[in-house]
Amino acid sequence: MELMKNGLSAPAFSRLACALDSVLVDFDKIAFLNECADGVESLELKERVAYIISILHRHLPSDFPEAAAVLSNIVPIWDFGEEGDALRSFAAWPLIDYIAEHGLSHPDVALPLMKTLTPLFSAEFAIRPFILAYPDVCHGYFLQWCDDTDEHVRRLASEGTRPRLPWGIQLKPFVLDPTPTLVYLNALKADSSLYVRRSVANHLNDIAKDHPDVVIDLCNSWQQEFKGKVPDDVQWVINHATRTLVKQGHPAVFALLGYTDKPMVVSTLVVTEALIKLGESLNFELSLTDSSLLNETLSDLSSASVSTNTQTFVVDYAIHFVKANGASSAKVFKLKNVTLKQGQTLLINKAHGIKPITTRKYYPGEHKVEILINGLSVASQSFHLHIE
Repeated sequence: MELMKNGLSAPAFSRLACALDSVLVDFDKIAFLNECADGVESLELKERVAYIISILHRHLPSDFPEAAAVLSNIVPIWDFGEEGDALRSFAAWPLIDYIAEHGLSHPDVALPLMKTLTPLFSAEFAIRPFILAYPDVCHGYFLQWCDDTDEHVRRLASEGTRPRLPWGIQLKPFVLDPTPTLVYLNALKADSSLYVRRSVANHLNDIAKDHPDVVIDLCNSWQQEFKGKVPDDVQWVINHATRTLVKQGHPAVFALLGYTDKPMVVSTLVVTEALIKLGESLNFELSLTDSSLLNETLSDLSSASVSTNTQTFVVDYAIHFVKANGASSAKVFKLKNVTLKQGQTLLINKAHGIKPITTRKYYPGEHKVEILINGLSVASQSFHLHIE
């Protein structure tokens, strides 16, 4: 696998030099290439970005608006590199981050320049210092960008404002209160570009880590907006945006994904061995029986929780592992997505290996396996783990 830092090596430097030579008067191409090559091999990826930025600063006009005028002419003559090169976009990364490094005092010059250059390499990292320094100014630009004809620009309004963007500066104001960014997500939720919609979903997944109810309420509002006929593209965003909530078993998320709200099921759990040695498997059998017929005789038939045909729901299991201090900590594992016909019983057998792994240290004592249906606990049983 190609090391990512190699995306900023001799071929990338050559493309940068050719572009600058086309737009910059009296550019010393040979000197630029020599400076880029001098000592770069010992640097990691982000160190290389910073190193090339320092070289760019020596060759571009010292006045940022003048430098911006030069860089704004690069897109039409930019060499995008070899089509099979997965790292070809990295060549433009220093150009984008140069804006953040030297243009922070000029937001009304820097932000339009980022819009111009973001198709070369996403400005999602470089734009974040501007969001923190000039939130209102950025908001005005982002609202315009949501309607831009270029998918890269529209995506920047979503990706650049993600509260917890990997590799990016954390936007703590949006971590604390994500509501200012929801207007962009609303505008882009049904975007024609999967590239943009994926960003919307990832942005929402960021928010879900701190404010799950905000994400659930927003997705509910989208489904209500379309009155039960949610476009496939929007439902895809909802599904992808709630993946962390599904993994966590948040009860309110499952109805959003089309599963039965409050499924009527009788659950019986049997753990085969009460004592397990480290290296063996936890074996259990789960019986799930549809109880909607029974409940229909006891409840209002118009209730949304009554199933007259089939029920669909997600079954997970959690193992409560003993920790060093004697307390326990639960780890949730996926088990099965179930469709249960009226009156049907389904048997599920599962073997979970309790074997040494590098990411977990086991301790002896009473553990517990717990069954979750749509995130809610329905059955549990204890077992003892013996460690020799």
